[in-house]
Amino acid sequence: MSASVEMPEPGYADADAERWYLEAPKRAGRTPFERDRARVVHSSALRRLGAKTQVLGPGSDDFVRTRLTHSLEVAQVGRELGKSLGCDPDVVDTACLSHDLGHPPFGHNGENALDLVAMTIGGFEGNAQTLRILTRLEPKTLTAEGVPCGLNLTRASLDATTKYPWFTGEGPVGTDGLVTSKFGVYREDAATFAWLREGAPMGVRCLEAQVMDLADDVSYSVHDVEDAIVLGKVDPWALRSDVAHEKVVTQVRDWYDPDVTDDDLGDALDRLLGLSYWVPGYDGGRLALARLKDMTSQLIGRFCDAAADATRAAYGQGRLVRFDASVVIPDAILAEIAILKGIAAAYVMAPREDEPVYHRQRVVLAELVEAIGERAELALEPPFLADWREAADDGARLRVVIDQVASLTDLSAYAWHARLCGAVSNDA
Repeated sequence: MSASVEMPEPGYADADAERWYLEAPKRAGRTPFERDRARVVHSSALRRLGAKTQVLGPGSDDFVRTRLTHSLEVAQVGRELGKSLGCDPDVVDTACLSHDLGHPPFGHNGENALDLVAMTIGGFEGNAQTLRILTRLEPKTLTAEGVPCGLNLTRASLDATTKYPWFTGEGPVGTDGLVTSKFGVYREDAATFAWLREGAPMGVRCLEAQVMDLADDVSYSVHDVEDAIVLGKVDPWALRSDVAHEKVVTQVRDWYDPDVTDDDLGDALDRLLGLSYWVPGYDGGRLALARLKDMTSQLIGRFCDAAADATRAAYGQGRLVRFDASVVIPDAILAEIAILKGIAAAYVMAPREDEPVYHRQRVVLAELVEAIGERAELALEPPFLADWREAADDGARLRVVIDQVASLTDLSAYAWHARLCGAVSNDA
């Protein structure tokens, strides 16, 4: 397809502002990266995140976060961190707002369910689905021939959303000696991926993507603990016990296995509990809520400032963009972030793994894929039905069905299942 060039921000090359398909700017006064951010903000995919699970399902409590509120918080953290390093804030903002667009109903539980039913076509991965939404599925831009281009973002913004710039089985090897299961692109989207990665070092994330990834880690590690405390799942004072200490460190090792020792993790927990702003307890009152909010703010600042300082120490004070640098995160900060993840996992997420509702969610998605596949002409929404009719083979048709199911919210997945599978489906 044709490429277009709008004037990039200082520090970025003309190629960074190219779009997959030529478009004339609608009005003067906006940078191409501001235009990208606006497209994501107004997208239907972003709106749907308001009804998708973060840790607990939407509607389970007025306080807990959804995928949408989480994405807004990640964008705020990432925007400030990226700006401190010299990244264009709109590129980082776009990446942060987009980073969870590919998540299906029911959070990671739904992601695992769809991965299982999609194994014959390369699996399902939320990050690869995000790229698919941005470049193909979101209804915004079509070529003169009617080929969908998704949001048709610039190369810099698209690359910034790519947390895992490789195909399945081609990622880095982890501390366990195995290739990571995470990947950022499906084989059928190879042409788009090749275009957005033109000139990029193989397998290396751009700086803006690294900022987005850290902002995501910082946000959900801190905010999941905040939610857990408010919901009464975690007693911040009880974390000082030896039993809690062992439980959290073990959970971190089992679920996340960061590249730090267990002693490092234990020291990190002790440091966090010793911070002057760590809440001693929580009774639900206004003072307790204010102290808890101060703790989350202080922790976010602690982690981001440490990373910004370490990155500047390694790369200097100039403007850093794209492949000029990599984010440097001190080991002590990595351990503290991992500990916060471990607290939420040990007291909220892991105990729910065996609950009947989690099994039910997986069944709902698997049965939906089967039912829609059997009645595609009647069941698919018009945009997906067009994709289905154009699909070349059964594998391509299955991918279209997966696209449809992944687009649903938690509540609409239950409603579709009740309508198509003849069952009452809810959390009750």
